[in-house]
Amino acid sequence: MSIKEARLEVRLDQAVKARVERAAELSEQSTSSFVVAAAADAADKVLARADVTIMPAEQFDDLLAALDTADEAPNLAKLNSGYRGYVRK
Repeated sequence: MSIKEARLEVRLDQAVKARVERAAELSEQSTSSFVVAAAADAADKVLARADVTIMPAEQFDDLLAALDTADEAPNLAKLNSGYRGYVRK
């Protein structure tokens, strides 16, 4: 078990505090443990949404098809034909 040194303080109204304490009691957890678990769960959900892109299957199939279709890419060809500061061996 890791040593818990960080603190997080919150201000809340009495009604919310009572609800949290009651929920912690029903969950057989301390209020602190309940709040930490709930906050960590909410943080994980937000972070997961930031790391995952969700799109309809049809749109995903269109994206893959577009990636499989070659294109002339004239700007890349122009960049590739210029001076190279190094030689790949």
